[in-house]
Amino acid sequence: MTADSGHAGPVDEPVGHPTGELPGTLAETLRYGPFHRALRDSIAHRGLSLARLRARLERLGVPVGQSTLSYWQRGLRHPEVPRAVPTVRALETVLELPPESLVALVEPQPRARPQHVAPPFAGSTGAWADPAPLLAEFEAVPRSARSNADLEVLAVHDTVLVGAQREQRAITTRMVVRALRAGPDRYLAVHQGDEGCLIDKALVRPAEGCRQGRVRRQSASRGLAFELLFDRKLAEGEEHVFSFTVLDDTGGPTPGHHRTFRDPCRGYLLQLAFHRRSLPARCTKQFRQEPEATPVEVGELVCGLGGVVSAYFSDVGPGLAGVTVEWT
Repeated sequence: MTADSGHAGPVDEPVGHPTGELPGTLAETLRYGPFHRALRDSIAHRGLSLARLRARLERLGVPVGQSTLSYWQRGLRHPEVPRAVPTVRALETVLELPPESLVALVEPQPRARPQHVAPPFAGSTGAWADPAPLLAEFEAVPRSARSNADLEVLAVHDTVLVGAQREQRAITTRMVVRALRAGPDRYLAVHQGDEGCLIDKALVRPAEGCRQGRVRRQSASRGLAFELLFDRKLAEGEEHVFSFTVLDDTGGPTPGHHRTFRDPCRGYLLQLAFHRRSLPARCTKQFRQEPEATPVEVGELVCGLGGVVSAYFSDVGPGLAGVTVEWT
């Protein structure tokens, strides 16, 4: 997530048209999208804060809110066509991009998110079967709630308890979310158990800030989907903290834990607590943009006193972040 002081600094650089060649990765993103990634990469390439970008747009007579630019570059909202096209063209000018390069990614209409994409909480093993059949069973829930589209995930803390038989015993999650518009009253979570687990025996234990709603299971994929209901509908911009635990201890030796982030998140803390008689041979912090992709961020982790391994990811996603465990 882009950090910004919120105050416009001096605007002394010229505003003009593309100069010089764009990096190959940026040129490719501008060609194939998606829009939010192309915008984010373009802003980073020019080294502009959102406050300075907004100030330059105002110099061109195009007022736009800093929060709108933030939502656009994180993929939380999409420019509305045709109303936002002049603003997108002004962005091309300020960011010195080829004409129509950003506009081509928003016309003729915003690209809809595929309905099979998992919510930000996904399985402990990374890639897993399409959860669409599970999510479709929540037919009475509005589509925006099924995909958590009205909630921005600000921070996540996962604590995974690993037992004496190297099995994943429990995952406790604490989340901070913000309502992007008025109305959201629930969060839909998705979990996948480790190889060999009996997903029908997995239990959900809600804690502060939520209560359990409906639960759906899929034995073939070891998938579990469940509603966490808030005590009220959130107001636009309201932040909410809630936590819950998934008890799922029937699987084999755990390969680690990974969480899927559909959208960028400010911070993700993952901790694995191992039984003192079953410490791992190696733990690796990893981030990958796709389930089968090569990790782009890899780091060795130390199993500290008490058998706890911790991995922190700042400004994480979209993609999969987690810890891979190797046993002797």
